[in-house]
Amino acid sequence: MSGSVVDNTVSSGNSSAAIPTDISGPILDLDEDDDLEVFSKDTTLTDGSSFNASMQTSPASMINQYKFEEEEEEVDTKDIFVTVDNPESHVTAIETYITYRVVTKTTRSEFDSSEFEVRRRYQDFLWLKGRLEEAHPTLIVHPLPEKFVMKGMVERFSEDFIETRRRALHRFLNKIAEHPIFSSTEDFKIFLTAESGELTSHKKQGPGFLSRMGETVKAVAAAVRGVKNRPQEFTDMQEYVEAFSQKISSLDKVTQRIVREQKEYLEELKECGPIYALWSQSEEELAEPLKTVAGCVDRCTKETEEQVKHLNDHLNPVLHEYVLCADTLKAVLRRRDNIQADFEAKTEALATKKADRDAESKVLSLAWDSLVGRSPEEVKQQKRQKLKGEIKEMRDDLDKTEDRLEWANNALKSDWTRWQKVMRNDLRSAFIDTAESNVSYYEKCLAVWESFLHSQRTDAEENGKVDFS
Repeated sequence: MSGSVVDNTVSSGNSSAAIPTDISGPILDLDEDDDLEVFSKDTTLTDGSSFNASMQTSPASMINQYKFEEEEEEVDTKDIFVTVDNPESHVTAIETYITYRVVTKTTRSEFDSSEFEVRRRYQDFLWLKGRLEEAHPTLIVHPLPEKFVMKGMVERFSEDFIETRRRALHRFLNKIAEHPIFSSTEDFKIFLTAESGELTSHKKQGPGFLSRMGETVKAVAAAVRGVKNRPQEFTDMQEYVEAFSQKISSLDKVTQRIVREQKEYLEELKECGPIYALWSQSEEELAEPLKTVAGCVDRCTKETEEQVKHLNDHLNPVLHEYVLCADTLKAVLRRRDNIQADFEAKTEALATKKADRDAESKVLSLAWDSLVGRSPEEVKQQKRQKLKGEIKEMRDDLDKTEDRLEWANNALKSDWTRWQKVMRNDLRSAFIDTAESNVSYYEKCLAVWESFLHSQRTDAEENGKVDFS
């Protein structure tokens, strides 16, 4: 569907204006489907620079001067921009699901227009991911949100839940759009441009159930056989992924625990200010200091709330996203090993068939001859021709598998380098963004309490009651 973008007032970062108010409540009792799943809060990092130039920083802080040269270069070369926004709830007799508006702007010549707008549900995103993995088994497809609801997401149709999923899907599509191969695939183009009916028709053109089951059986068999001579570079990759997975998973769990503890601290802090204010009503001599402390606590409470939200919305999602990426990498390496195992199995089968050809049993030939009444030489000749044809077919199949293995290896090596660069930029950006937020948070709280000390020092000096020297 082509045409101009509508409802530009809807911000991709705020879905409250686009979500019907009646999506919670009774529909929570309906059966859930894949559209009701998320993995974490916002997986989208800040666009452009990671920092707020107007933020106050200490003299020792150099954070706001940091720039990512790679990001600046990408802005100039990127030619396809995708936005996922405006979620809508749909209720039918058999299911309830959410669709999202997908708006695409591009300058690529293979597109019929420069702007497209379609609506997609979660299972459509799953289809796209599956097709990309099927066509490119050793390229790294960015992970989708998980199929289950994380702890803390109580209402599946809450605005926070839907916004969480929207951000994750937005990031998924933009990672695909930035990929040098995935972004040029026909499946991706159809996903971005086709009407719902056309997309449904295109989905049916994929491999059938029996075909997929056959591939699954082959993969299981290859996994059981294992590989005998895996190249060292892929063994190194596997070891790296295992170590990366352990570290990022541990960091993800610790960060989630920190956020939970900070939320508990925040709730305690919210109760603290009113207590000071209430106390000031019964302590005439301490009334002003107590009221001032209450005000300081309230201001720090607001800053703490913003800090907790920032961690929950920005650092947590990136860490958990790369937990899922580690699982994706393990799957990619398994698929590469399966291709090599298939190649090794076919190599052994061909060698066995050649051995059979070279070691024909004369005893069996003579026994067969006596039964069919043919000359031994005639039977041997027919057998040789049959084996020759079988060996040729097996050799041709082996050559194709060898080509597939070579392509798979080269594709993985190339995409591995690209993935590492993207991963390091994403994590570096998240860490610096978090550091900036922490600096701002502590500086603001410090300024609050310094103002309290200054006010008390001034009052004490005027009254001559306290020596602050």
